[in-house]
Amino acid sequence: MENLVAIVQEEVEKYAGNGEGGNLRLYPLHNEGSQTFAVTAVDYPRQRTPASVVVMARVVGEWVIIEDDKTDKPLFRALMQRGIPRRQIILAYDGEPIPQTV
Repeated sequence: MENLVAIVQEEVEKYAGNGEGGNLRLYPLHNEGSQTFAVTAVDYPRQRTPASVVVMARVVGEWVIIEDDKTDKPLFRALMQRGIPRRQIILAYDGEPIPQTV
C-alpha cells in the first residue's frame, strides 16, 4: 500500500476540487506535523455564514481518524477503495471510540 499519510491527504484534498462549489469557495488545509488534513468552505462571493469544515481527518500511527465528514460521498469509502482496511478507520464524527493507544 502507498504511504498512509499521502493517501489520506490526497483523498481529503479531492473534496476541494477546483476550489469552487455552488456559492462556495473550498480550501484544502493541511498540517503535515500533526498529519491533519481538512477542507473548509466559505460563502462566496458574499459571506453570509461562518466558514465551516467539510471534511477533516488525521493519521495517528496506523489509524485514520475522521473527525468530521459532511459530504455525500463519505471519505471512509474513498480510503477503503485505496486499500485502507475499514478496521484502521475511526469515524469519530459518528461516535466511534478512539483507542487508548492512539
